[in-house]
Amino acid sequence: MREYLLGNAAIARGLMEAGVGLAAGYPGTPSSEIIETLVNLKGERPMHIEWSVNEKVALEVAIGASWTGTRAAATMKHVGLNVAADPFMTLAYLGVGAGLVVISADDPYCHSSQNEQDSRRYAQFASIPCLDPADPQEAKEMAAFGFELSEKFDMPVMLRPTTRVSHARADVELKAASGGSGKRRSSKFIKNPAHRVALPVHARPLHSELIRKQGAIEEALLTAQWNRLALRGDLGVIASGIAGLYAEEAIRDLDLDVSILRVGTYPAPSRMICELLENVKSVLVVEELEPVLEETVERLARRVKPDVEILGKGEYIPREGELDLLTVRNALARMSGIPQKPAPAHVAGIDKILPPRPPALCPGCSHRATYYAMRKAFGRKAVYPSDIGCYTMAVGMGTVDTCLCMGASITLGSGIRFGGEAEGICCSLGDSTFLHGGMTGLLNAAYNKARITVTILDNSTTAMTGHQPHPGTGVTATGEPTVRISLEAISKALGAGLVETVDPYDLEAAVESFERARDYPGLSVVIARQACVIRARRSGGARRRFAVSEDECAGCRICVDFGCPAIEFQDEKARINALCAGCGVCARICPSAAIREVAR
Repeated sequence: MREYLLGNAAIARGLMEAGVGLAAGYPGTPSSEIIETLVNLKGERPMHIEWSVNEKVALEVAIGASWTGTRAAATMKHVGLNVAADPFMTLAYLGVGAGLVVISADDPYCHSSQNEQDSRRYAQFASIPCLDPADPQEAKEMAAFGFELSEKFDMPVMLRPTTRVSHARADVELKAASGGSGKRRSSKFIKNPAHRVALPVHARPLHSELIRKQGAIEEALLTAQWNRLALRGDLGVIASGIAGLYAEEAIRDLDLDVSILRVGTYPAPSRMICELLENVKSVLVVEELEPVLEETVERLARRVKPDVEILGKGEYIPREGELDLLTVRNALARMSGIPQKPAPAHVAGIDKILPPRPPALCPGCSHRATYYAMRKAFGRKAVYPSDIGCYTMAVGMGTVDTCLCMGASITLGSGIRFGGEAEGICCSLGDSTFLHGGMTGLLNAAYNKARITVTILDNSTTAMTGHQPHPGTGVTATGEPTVRISLEAISKALGAGLVETVDPYDLEAAVESFERARDYPGLSVVIARQACVIRARRSGGARRRFAVSEDECAGCRICVDFGCPAIEFQDEKARINALCAGCGVCARICPSAAIREVAR
């Protein structure tokens, strides 16, 4: 049976076909749809699926299930693996029970991420196998194969899809999903301190054992279907993941007689690499981001054919951004001494035809109102550390001065204060981000007496990645009712001296709350609570409508400068377009009272 599937949906299907019994993750583009698809596929199967509070927690939950004999998967994006790195690195020593697959989705070109890191480096660092799919079909097959490999070598296995694999759609050949609650070796935790307790006396021999496994792992992967060698001619290409598809298409397009090795697994197939090197005079290594494969090729070439020319990162293949067919085609053409194809010509005047469209908060987004009130109270000289989320798109409002990683706004704010900054400091982060990585920062700020204000932008969802639930929403990943935690109670328990909750649409009250927080002589927290406008619209509730009275509009542009896409300026007058969500904030900031609610 074949089905037209998104790459992430194909991965979820592969996990189900292999009998996954537990899946845990934290939402992050491009990985989010894996958990969401598993929820849809679960049916009556008694498997456990959860959105965890962060990636470290997700991996540790998956490890616990694996050690109890249930096949488990942990999903995250590449920067999430940084959060999970602590258990990830030690797990390779301690091993698994049933199979465990760690899915870390990379994002070349930073489509929705703060960096372009290459997860293959983490797999290499941890000495575990990594599977690098080129398309949704391979991603599905590798997801299932990862469990078998994990159990064979008693270690976790990484699956590393990239954005173009996770979010591509293709026909995928399917098998029947496994029934029951996943393939189990047992349903009980087996006590084994020598392999479950990471004391130095245990870790040293386990590290030696891990190193000894490497040769057998490479040998087992050598014959994997995703490593394919075709010898033709004295020029060669070695390509990994989706770059292999570009390379094959470029070879056909250029009608080249070129040897090619497609690599889909790490450790890379050394024997195949050596065979290709012995039969070519030049080889082009094509991979996205870091030269992980290229370094292996260079090391092997020194041993088997030192004079072979190795072309790759820098001069031929960029080290940053996504690859595409044209880039790979031109690299092959250059290696072969044939004319390269120019990039599409820049259309003259296109900048005037197509105005810039920077990312913006949605019309009616409560975060815009929160930032407006924040800036009113704290002023332009204050420092505004911010965080990872859709609210980061408000950088043009002058209230996003930093953005580093999940939860860092509070700790950066503390450091800025202790570094000597005398102006006001007002941090901002979302409700999901606070629960993911902000709570320890707030505790640290309270303990060390940091005089800062922390704003929790509570829209009751994980909006940036597709509106997934979290512990503050009162429902689980599968939609079941559960405990709904109180951000107010947590903030007070962690030591904040002043905690207030405001509706950001009530601008006057919000400004007053921020003024009290600004003047408080210790750690203060303002929780700006208003449901995400997209979710509110989807719920079908009636929206208010607002309009501008042209006779009363003074053309001051204050409402336009507020930055809402629903407000336009034409013929020296403001007007409200059909994008209006009905929040009414523009009516509150208009000094001429020219904006009023109108009947629907």
